[in-house]
Amino acid sequence: MLQTPSPSPAATLPLPELYRRVEHHIPPVEWPILANDIAAILKLKQERNAVVLAHNYQTPDIFHTVADIVGDSLALAREAARTQAAVIVLAGVHFMAETAKLLNPQKTVLIPDLEAGCSLAASISAADIRLLRERHPGVPVVSYVNTSAAVKAESDVCCTSSNAKKIVEALGVPRVIMLPDEYLARNTAAQTRVEIIAWKGHCEVHERFTPEDIRSLRESHHGITVLAHPECPPEVIAECDFTGSTAAMAEFVGKKRPARVVLLTECSMSDNVALEYPDLEFVRPCNLCPHMKRITLPKIRRTLETMKYEVTVEPEIAERARAAVERMLALG
Repeated sequence: MLQTPSPSPAATLPLPELYRRVEHHIPPVEWPILANDIAAILKLKQERNAVVLAHNYQTPDIFHTVADIVGDSLALAREAARTQAAVIVLAGVHFMAETAKLLNPQKTVLIPDLEAGCSLAASISAADIRLLRERHPGVPVVSYVNTSAAVKAESDVCCTSSNAKKIVEALGVPRVIMLPDEYLARNTAAQTRVEIIAWKGHCEVHERFTPEDIRSLRESHHGITVLAHPECPPEVIAECDFTGSTAAMAEFVGKKRPARVVLLTECSMSDNVALEYPDLEFVRPCNLCPHMKRITLPKIRRTLETMKYEVTVEPEIAERARAAVERMLALG
């Protein structure tokens, strides 16, 4: 199971120990190049009183060597609210950095690449939510954390893929608006009696998986266990053996230890979990997130050296968006 340590053992481990964490993924010939950046990042973190928060979709060289806190969106949101560091470097996408800033308004939050966006976050605007409220007066809005701060500010509460059902039901109402991921909304609706009004946003990683992919996997890999993220289409979820957030998928692998498994999600997720369980066979028909892959070790190093790029949120937006995130943390 992937953990969310704070502080990370990586902050004190020597480079040879760090390499042993990733030796099954990174060839020895590549390590000296990476080790130069890793050593610099570890030193800079101490000098800046900084922590690196890394999403499960970050590459193993980041995830297993320089990250202090790792996990899914919910874990990062929770840990961001607890950290005592003065500087937070978000190894993920922009909405995650905004969320970290919302929960740490007095801290410096940096993202290594300003272009690290998200197809879901880009699929809806604050104006869209205002129109939805006009069409459905009195219906609360549940926004996925994969949204901008401006969208969160127009929402009643946020949710993640791991707590969506719990949040929807905790509101105690017969109907909610859930956005922006249509498939997460539909998959959540199948688990609850609450009526869910969905938006048409999709994740460019998960929307590409098909039921045919799963059938082909079962034909070519006998006895395979198929795990899928709830941002996948419902037709895909119906064909798989387990569905859950990235944290839930990692936990499933750790507890059930399937001999042969596939994770229908972003590629680095499988890479990171596979390093935790080298005795298991991971089949890898995954999809890359081009936004997550904009974050690299050299960019993290440069961010800590230059203190660029700082993520800020306008105070009026931040106050309302923070309330939606904090309500999620209180409920979920």
